[in-house]
Amino acid sequence: MSIYDYNVTTAKGEVFSLGDLRGKVILIVNTATGCGFTPQYKPIEEMYTKYHDQGLEILDIPCNQFGNQAPGTDEEIHEFCQVHYNTTFPQMRKSDVNGENELPLYTYLKSEKGFEGFGKGMMAKVLDKMLKKSDPEYESNPDIKWNFTKFLIDRQGNVVARFEPTLSMKEVEKRTVALL
Repeated sequence: MSIYDYNVTTAKGEVFSLGDLRGKVILIVNTATGCGFTPQYKPIEEMYTKYHDQGLEILDIPCNQFGNQAPGTDEEIHEFCQVHYNTTFPQMRKSDVNGENELPLYTYLKSEKGFEGFGKGMMAKVLDKMLKKSDPEYESNPDIKWNFTKFLIDRQGNVVARFEPTLSMKEVEKRTVALL
């Protein structure tokens, strides 16, 4: 299977085929409206605005699995993003990214790029400490660890990078632009 074989559901309930994105660079992000990383919506929208015409697509997949930080309906989440960050990239239906009800797309993404660590910095230490309390072996599985984990797909459909939420958005942009 390839990335292009997967479908997701839009916030409006329509089927969205990733096959329609063939030939584009894709950034897939699991988001939340009440997270410490929620301000990342701003640089994500800035990237979309700057690079969409060059072939960048961004898919926003809200997820409520981490600290109950994406409460509300799909409509409420969409309204929050519009009001606070003026987002224009496609937003999908709120979905699970881990566990028995995870989107098949995320099963695939995690099989292509597993967890490689949070890097350095204060937020990396905070997440490490918090996750070790609930799962001392969290580093050894590919599960999504927190909101705003991103997967970067090149124009040929290869999953080329996984960015944890602790990585600077400037670095995410740099790596994304290199593929355009």
